[in-house]
Amino acid sequence: MFRGVNSLNLDAKGRMAMPSKYRDRLLAQSNGQLVVTVDLSDPCLLLYPLPEWEDIERKLVRLGNLDPRARRLQRLLIGHATEVELDSNSRILLPPPLREFAHLDKRIALTGQGKKFEIWDEEVWQEQRESWLAAGAEDSELSAELESLSL
Repeated sequence: MFRGVNSLNLDAKGRMAMPSKYRDRLLAQSNGQLVVTVDLSDPCLLLYPLPEWEDIERKLVRLGNLDPRARRLQRLLIGHATEVELDSNSRILLPPPLREFAHLDKRIALTGQGKKFEIWDEEVWQEQRESWLAAGAEDSELSAELESLSL
């Protein structure tokens, strides 16, 4: 499981160093092979170990392409999916079009989300986090699924 928020720098070429606490797991799980794509809901990128991405990709392809919503998902998620690899310095290069999509410049936030990571512009991450916290304080209605969760 990948968890936690990490503040990182992008270098001038658009590379980010993977925090050491994730490296061994990524090497064991995917031999350092990863896939980065766009998020459909937020201005961030999604980063998957290759085997996790391949499961998602198979599900997306099985949707067919007659339903316009399914086709849109395929075009955006698969169309932007780019294979990246941990280099000898445990860095990955984020492609320019994906950096532009997520407005990534220098400071980024890498957030572990279980089986994947999200990559945010650090300032946007902080703004979103504050917004989510404020919305959570105002939202007293929970779904049955959330009510059953004990923290």
